[in-house]
Amino acid sequence: MHHLAASAIQPNKNFKKVEFALNTVANLLIALVALLHVYFLVLEMFLWDKPFGIKTFRLTPEFAAASKALAANQGLYNGFLAAGLAWGLCMGAPGFSIKVFFLACVIVAGVFGALTVSRKILYIQAVPAVVALALLVISR
Repeated sequence: MHHLAASAIQPNKNFKKVEFALNTVANLLIALVALLHVYFLVLEMFLWDKPFGIKTFRLTPEFAAASKALAANQGLYNGFLAAGLAWGLCMGAPGFSIKVFFLACVIVAGVFGALTVSRKILYIQAVPAVVALALLVISR
């Protein structure tokens, strides 16, 4: 009888290990998404009209100069997304809803950017957030 009881407990123990692994990978992806948004902040707020920003976004120097304030504003919003994701990560288990909300915001921003600016934004911004969100929800 003892053997049967032990085998009944084992799948639950393995499930907890898988759940922990999925949650760890989800949190690592969330951290990556947050770091990407810090990178976007730097590009848009500080490098937009510099050679690296002009090359990255394929801008003319004239357009970069004319749109610098708009890009800085957009960069600031990306910083808010990064801050929200970091907040959710720092909260541990109670941060689940925060992470879901900010990942959803990232996904919406990525889809909107893909529709209005470049399809590449979908893959750079939205897809990592979708994967992170899926893993986060599955791991719960």
